[in-house]
Amino acid sequence: MTSTDSIGLVKPQIFVFAQDEPFLLESGATLRHVTLVYETYGRLNADRSNAILILHALSGSAHAAGYHKPDDPKPGWWDDCIGPGKAFDTDRFFVICSNVLGSCYGSSGPRSINPDTGKPYGLRFPVVTVGDMVRAQVKLIDHLGIKQLLCVAGGSMGGMQVLQWAAHHPERAKAAIPIATTARHSPMMIALSEVGRQAIYADPYWNRGDYYESANKPDAGLAVARMVGHITYLSDESMQQKFGRRLRGLEKYGYEFDTEFEVESYLKYNGHNFTRRFDANSYLYVTKAMDYFDLSGPTGSLVAAFARAGGLKYLVISFTSDWLYPTFYSKQIVSALQAVDADVTYLDIASTWGHDAFLLEVETMTNLLGSFLDRLVKEESVLLPEPRVNRVEPAETPDVAPVTL
Repeated sequence: MTSTDSIGLVKPQIFVFAQDEPFLLESGATLRHVTLVYETYGRLNADRSNAILILHALSGSAHAAGYHKPDDPKPGWWDDCIGPGKAFDTDRFFVICSNVLGSCYGSSGPRSINPDTGKPYGLRFPVVTVGDMVRAQVKLIDHLGIKQLLCVAGGSMGGMQVLQWAAHHPERAKAAIPIATTARHSPMMIALSEVGRQAIYADPYWNRGDYYESANKPDAGLAVARMVGHITYLSDESMQQKFGRRLRGLEKYGYEFDTEFEVESYLKYNGHNFTRRFDANSYLYVTKAMDYFDLSGPTGSLVAAFARAGGLKYLVISFTSDWLYPTFYSKQIVSALQAVDADVTYLDIASTWGHDAFLLEVETMTNLLGSFLDRLVKEESVLLPEPRVNRVEPAETPDVAPVTL
């Protein structure tokens, strides 16, 4: 549900879905209960056929669009694409975004309270997979009374979740939009993830994950992990354009080890900012889930993985300068989908922004997503919600209450 104030700022409501029954994970471990924080935007139509699930990347959250308060410094992470008149048009669609298991924005994760101890889990929280994340989302969709989503969409790790939905729950969605993603983490990506994790392990304040009650947190290690990760989201060309070899506040080299280059300053700033909003243990859990992701397992065949997924419509998007998940990964996905006679539209977009292009190429993404969703609405005969009576509406999400985090 979304309300809109008098100046047009989208103010999403936050909800919590809690399942009190045991939740079995792929590892064989069991969570005694599962909590997912999620946000909704727009309104369900009469037959609940206009719901779209947005799936976030590594450091994302349920807050995909709009502002919780007028003085919020930033909107949700995909605000450019979600809202009235935007690609995911909330005048037409009911958009849902939930925080994944293992993260630190309210869903069950290492920062959650362990019912056995009354203290945060830390590393006692069981390791989760992308498959676990998606099965928890299925429980949420069941709770909302939605039998079949119109579409699942997301970029990067969000794209992995999209592919998991399509391959393992094909009857629950009509379409899938995996963006800038891969069907399996490569050895290079696993290596980069491990560098970030090792930076956290090496922080003297990490204390094997038991730092929640301490005044000191493993911020230095988490900042380095973020710096390494952030480099993979850029491209050589974008870094050249944005920073070049420019010095920061200097006219010549200082021949010392202080921060001198603009790019150094940028990475340090980005890493420090990240520690204000993310949790080091969650970084370990979410990157490990990405490393475990291999849609072709256990057969080794991506075509076999999509054997039941041929009935969905797909929009697959990659970017020419993305070296984190290069174009050929998306082409592998497309080839496997074509092998099962799926309806696939594929675009490799020319961009200099690297992996982050799916967040930055706003006009291109709006046109592509909008056209694809227009086609879905027409071919699937999707009803539009009833016209608004006014711009501020009551919540329509069943059996839950909005919360403040």
